[in-house]
Amino acid sequence: MMNSKLRPLLVVEDNPGLQKQLKWAFEGYQVYLAADRESALQQLQQHQPPVVTLDLGLPPDPANASEGLAALAEMLRIAPETKIIVVTGNDDRSNALKAIALGAYDFYQKPVDPEILALIVNRASSLHELEMENRRLAAESGGRGLDGIVCSSPSMLAACRMVEKVGPTDVTALIRGDSGTGKELFARALHQLSSRRNGAFVAVNCAAIPETLLESELFGYEKGAFTGAVRQTPGKIEYADGGTFFLDEIGDMPLTIQAKLLRFLQERSIERLGGPKSIPVDVRVLCATHQDLSNAIRTGGFREDLYYRISAIVIEVPSLREREGDSLLLARVFLDRYALENGRKFTGFAQDALEQIQAYSWPGNVRELENRVRRAVILAEGRQITAGDLGFETTVESPGLDLRHAREAAERTVILRALGIHNQNMSHTAAALGISRPSLYNLMKKLDIGTVEDNGD
Repeated sequence: MMNSKLRPLLVVEDNPGLQKQLKWAFEGYQVYLAADRESALQQLQQHQPPVVTLDLGLPPDPANASEGLAALAEMLRIAPETKIIVVTGNDDRSNALKAIALGAYDFYQKPVDPEILALIVNRASSLHELEMENRRLAAESGGRGLDGIVCSSPSMLAACRMVEKVGPTDVTALIRGDSGTGKELFARALHQLSSRRNGAFVAVNCAAIPETLLESELFGYEKGAFTGAVRQTPGKIEYADGGTFFLDEIGDMPLTIQAKLLRFLQERSIERLGGPKSIPVDVRVLCATHQDLSNAIRTGGFREDLYYRISAIVIEVPSLREREGDSLLLARVFLDRYALENGRKFTGFAQDALEQIQAYSWPGNVRELENRVRRAVILAEGRQITAGDLGFETTVESPGLDLRHAREAAERTVILRALGIHNQNMSHTAAALGISRPSLYNLMKKLDIGTVEDNGD
C-alpha cells in the first residue's frame, strides 16, 4: 500500500535501465513508470501526479521526438496544471524548445544526473503545491472577507492583514494606491468583515460625477430645490444608513463639497438640498485615493482638517510592479475565470507570455492585467496564451530562454510566494519547498532575497 505522505511522480521512459535508476532516485515520491504514450496517459489519469518527467524519444519511433511531443500535448489537455519536465537528447535543443512552447514546465538534457533532475522535480512540485493552495484560498476568500483579493507577495499580504485587523472596527479608513490596484476590493473586504456586513455598501466615485451634481448625489434634495427636482430624493449617504459609505477618489472632490462632507463627519447628520432639517445617518465611512493628499494640502487642493478626519487608519495598496510573483498568479486566476466564462479551454500561458507578464511594469496595475487576459481569451487561436495574444510585441530571440536565468527567476518567485503564504516563517517555508532551513538560507543568499527574522521558529 502506498505511503499517503509520498507525492505521486510519473516517469515516462522506455529505457529499462534508466527506468530502474530513476525509480529510486526521488526521495519523498511514489514513482510510477510508463514506457510509451498509451501507458503514460493511463497512469496520468489513474494517479493524477502533479509532476511528470517525459522522455521525448518514445516508441514506436524513439529516434524522433514526435511521439513524445504528442504525449505532452495529450497530457496537458487532460491535466493542464501538471508540471511536465521533458528529457531530451544532448543535441536536441530545438525539440526541447518546441516542448516548452507546447506548455512543458522545463527541460533536461541527457545524460541524466538523478540528483540534478530531482532538484528540478522538487521545484516543480513545490510550485504546483503553491499554485493549488493559492487557488484554494482564492476560492474560499469570500468567507474570509477578502473576496476577490488574490495575492502571495509579502507586501500585499501585509495589506490584507491590516484589513483583517481594521475590518471588525467602525473606524474611518483611507485606502491609498495607484489606479487599477483594487482599492474598492479592499473597501468591500472591510465592509464584509464588519458588523455592518448585512447593511448596504454604497460607493460613489468623486472623479466620475460633475461638481454641479455631486452635492445632490451625496446629500439628496427636496422637491423644488432646483429646476428639475420634481420629487424628494435621498442621497447616497442616506442609502448607506446602517452600512458602509465608500468615497472613491476623494482627492478629486471639490473644496466646496469637502466642507459639507467634513460637517457630516463631525455631526453624523446631513441636510438635503432645499431641506429644512438635519437627518441623522449611521454609516461607516471609507475613502480611497490615488493622489498624494499631503501635496494637495500644501497646494490648497484638499482640506487638512478633512484629511485628519478620514485618515484615522491608512491602508497602502501596493502597485502590481511591487508585488513580487503576483502578476503570474493573477494572470492564471484571470485565465481560469474568463476561459470558463467564454467556454474555452487552454493549457496555460506560453513561455514568451510568462516572460512578458513577469518583465512588464504594468502601469495600469491589476485592471490592465485583467483586461489583457480577458482580451487574449477571446482572441487566442491556439491552446496556449502567447505574448502576442496579450498584446505584447514578440521578438525572435528571447533572453528568457537562457536556462540558468529562467531557473533562478523561477526559484526566486517560488521562494517569495512561499514566504508570503507562510507569513515569513522559515521552518514552514523550507518544509513547503521540500528543503532544509540551511538550504533555504543559502538559496535566499544566492538569489539576493533579503532574509527575514524567523517568525515563530
